[in-house]
Amino acid sequence: MLSDRYPNLYQLFGAYFNQDSDLWGDTIPEIVSCYRRDCQRENHLEMIREIDSFISEHPNDLDSAFEKDYGQDLDPMLWGHTTASFLEELKHLLSEQ
Repeated sequence: MLSDRYPNLYQLFGAYFNQDSDLWGDTIPEIVSCYRRDCQRENHLEMIREIDSFISEHPNDLDSAFEKDYGQDLDPMLWGHTTASFLEELKHLLSEQ
């Protein structure tokens, strides 16, 4: 179950990047800023580790793995990203102090 393997990603995608994401902001940085404000720094760092883990588990099928696990709720292309660039953008935003 994704909520067990990647609880921070599950929370971010389910609570912030859902059909009501415009409540948190209109851009990825705005939405992630709300998440960062609402969650402790240790959660940000754990999410970065979860993203790295997800990427390393799917070196040859990142797009299809993301689609399978999160595609029903989130499509990086709608945000102007590939799966890889979307995850890298999240990591960058979460690593900011």
